[in-house]
Amino acid sequence: MRGTGFRGAACIEFAFITMLLVPLLLGTGAAGINMITTLQTIQLARDAGHMYARGLDFSQPGNQTILANVGSTLGLSTTLGSGSAVVILSKLTYVDDAACTAAGAVDSHGNPSGCTNLGKWVFTQRLEIGNSSVRTSNIGSPLTSGPTGVTVESPSGNISLSDYVTKAGAVATFNSINPYSDVNGNVSGLPSGQMLYIAEAAATAFSMPPFIGPPATYSYGLF
Repeated sequence: MRGTGFRGAACIEFAFITMLLVPLLLGTGAAGINMITTLQTIQLARDAGHMYARGLDFSQPGNQTILANVGSTLGLSTTLGSGSAVVILSKLTYVDDAACTAAGAVDSHGNPSGCTNLGKWVFTQRLEIGNSSVRTSNIGSPLTSGPTGVTVESPSGNISLSDYVTKAGAVATFNSINPYSDVNGNVSGLPSGQMLYIAEAAATAFSMPPFIGPPATYSYGLF
């Protein structure tokens, strides 16, 4: 009986190879699924930002439904705290001398006085649609408690001029764009008083620890 001592060896070898190949196969499939989810997340952030920057009021239920339809494949819901995706919409402005003057945070000579947020980027509006536990914003959130907290109006998400100029709770973690400046007639940055619109989108990703992560895909757009 030639080779009798090797009977079953092929099965054992196949079992060991399978232990390697199966995780690789599953990982490849999961990575492909997450790649599709990432592309959908990028598109959702882009579409949300375009509509938001053009003045669509996402505090209105009808407009939230439109956005939820756009992000339906990601599980975006109009019910806050539910679903498997979130869209975070932020409107920012840079506090300069003109903003201090508009808020009345100046002295008798018109110089900034009590203008706590002078020279900083601040939130003037914040809206969240979907499940906010999926991911937090990269630029922070308005602080709504304590002596420096601001009031975020419901359902509009607006923050008043006096709050975002004088209260530290309105300051955003955002330093990517230089403010308006005029050096020898050369204007750069955003014009004084201009609003910056930021749309962030995140969705729960397919996870297979320890092979596949992260737990959520993320994308943002500036408008």
